[in-house]
Amino acid sequence: MRAKASTETLVSMFCHRAAADADRPAFLYPMGGRFQELTWEQLHDRAGQVALRLVQMGVQRGDRVVQVSENSLDWLICDLGIMMAGGVHVPLHSMLSGPQILEQVLDSGAKLVLLSNDQQVKKLRKLAAQIPPHVQLWTHQRCSWWLRRRLPLQEFFANGPVGSRADVAHLLQDTLSSLSSEDLASILYTSGTTGEPKGVMLSHGNLVFNTQGTLEAFGSLKEELRLSFLPWSHVFARTCDLYTWIASGSRLAIVESREKIIDNCAELKPTLINSVPYFYEKIYRGAAAKGALEKPHVARRLLGARIRLCCSGGAALPIHVAEWFQRQGVSLIEGYGLTETSPVITMCTPEAYKIGSVGRPLSDVEVRIADDGEILTRGPHVMQGYYNKPEATAECLRDGWFYTGDLGEVDDQGFLRITGRKKEIIVLATGKNVSPLAIESRLTQDPLVLQAIVVGDQRNCLVALIVPDPDALKAEISRLGIRVFTKNQAVNHPQVLELYQDLIQQRLATLSTIEQVARFKLMDRGFTIETGEMTPTLKLRRELIAANFAEAIETMYADLSA
Repeated sequence: MRAKASTETLVSMFCHRAAADADRPAFLYPMGGRFQELTWEQLHDRAGQVALRLVQMGVQRGDRVVQVSENSLDWLICDLGIMMAGGVHVPLHSMLSGPQILEQVLDSGAKLVLLSNDQQVKKLRKLAAQIPPHVQLWTHQRCSWWLRRRLPLQEFFANGPVGSRADVAHLLQDTLSSLSSEDLASILYTSGTTGEPKGVMLSHGNLVFNTQGTLEAFGSLKEELRLSFLPWSHVFARTCDLYTWIASGSRLAIVESREKIIDNCAELKPTLINSVPYFYEKIYRGAAAKGALEKPHVARRLLGARIRLCCSGGAALPIHVAEWFQRQGVSLIEGYGLTETSPVITMCTPEAYKIGSVGRPLSDVEVRIADDGEILTRGPHVMQGYYNKPEATAECLRDGWFYTGDLGEVDDQGFLRITGRKKEIIVLATGKNVSPLAIESRLTQDPLVLQAIVVGDQRNCLVALIVPDPDALKAEISRLGIRVFTKNQAVNHPQVLELYQDLIQQRLATLSTIEQVARFKLMDRGFTIETGEMTPTLKLRRELIAANFAEAIETMYADLSA
């Protein structure tokens, strides 16, 4: 039987929470060197003022409002305020370049653009002539006078309250009576790992259904304190940090910066953290560097001593990291989903998990495996489609099923395991298919390997680009007494190359002949968000990396042919 979407909207969910828990602490944010706290009622009042201001500026039901911002209180109250006004929130990743921002502003048909600070405004200053006159540009903060001269900017939060509580109540009455769960809540652009970013249309019903299903799966307590540091412009953090927090009535804190996550864990002592595997790998590597992997409770202490649950998503969680957290007595569970599915499709729970799997489907979420191994899903969590892209929508939405593009298998207990991605499968010149993820996962299990990418499509064999872990390699060079003075010297030194050759052979020893790496190149820099080689959710952009390092790849294959 097909499940029905929730009839609730994100607006009604937030308003009910604010009414039920008005005086309870809700949100903690850094300001002036310490964490400030807001109650549910205070959040509601601030979001209501944003909604009034937007309506006064001409935003009507269904209008798209773009926001380019880092996680902040302003981000949060704008998200809530836009939807309270009946608008559609289009949050863009703060790491995007100016041309990328402009492209997505134009694609979404936005009426208004909110920019967080000078840094975001600067990205658009040379593109002013390409911004249509009907698009209003506003900033969270007062911008430099010379930037205001280049762009017709206004400060969004400059004038304080724009109406009374009665005005807000009247606006909300209109919104709540007219807004449906089927109405569009947000357009979220995909990270573009397998092509150009596409605007995913998620309804209120999509997001509320997925929020409720996620909470049902792993539970939540009123006393929960979530520490949030993933970008809210990505649906994982949007649903699993923000909306599950609102639905549960717990507390949410945002970190000061990525560099201060561990410091903030020590200060705030969170009970729940959602993150991508990269974060948990850093915890593991940090303990390894201090020789503390087998010391009891190291992971718990690093995360603030009160941690109840850690959730991982967005990419494959290395098995050795999951096993270490388990030995440390910290519940680290893995889930699976996509932007197009709001996002959670399956997840493990503290009571039902298997290391190496991404869990079972949420309640009323259907999953099946196609004949070619592709994972399909159906239910109220599936998007309405890609904005202005009917052909792309028709390609992945067929007969009610969403075709994920991922490959997987379901065991006899209903646990799903991801085996690869259809577009990432390497087809060798021999016709053999190879999944690079399994090989890369084995390589990055070694403390000396920070990142690895395997290539070889339409070639006779595989080669790899390997980014050494700088701290681990430095320690090993010191131990071996190797004399080098630069990164370039280090990654090209014969003894270092021999060291990595040995570890590659050891890590891949049990794999088949076609899964062996014939040549490798040690990189003197990593793949980063700033270079565009990683998405904001820390996935590798394979095609771009292969293009950027085409010469190095060709040199490896030429060496094999010599």
